[in-house]
Amino acid sequence: MLAPTPKNVVQLTGILDVRTVGDVRQTLNTIIDTSVGDVIVDLERVDAVDATGLGLLVATHRRTQSLGRQLVLWHPMPSVIRILAVTRLHRVLRVERSPLPVGA
Repeated sequence: MLAPTPKNVVQLTGILDVRTVGDVRQTLNTIIDTSVGDVIVDLERVDAVDATGLGLLVATHRRTQSLGRQLVLWHPMPSVIRILAVTRLHRVLRVERSPLPVGA
């Protein structure tokens, strides 16, 4: 579920759900405590997010915001973008989409 990355980036894979959220929460808290600047969650390889995963993202957003920092969701898959739109969290969370390929 987690891959090694620069100090303020966590790269997730698979599904962010009730089974994986504990490890991800611990990793995000460590990143917040040991880095400076924005906290980046790379969602390029995340297939789905359930309500527990969304709750973690909102809680992390609030924590970083209270510290004068920002949570950035990088390159979410279309399925994740849809769930963020349906829940209207795309209006709250900062989402950076992948650039379109040249000629698209």
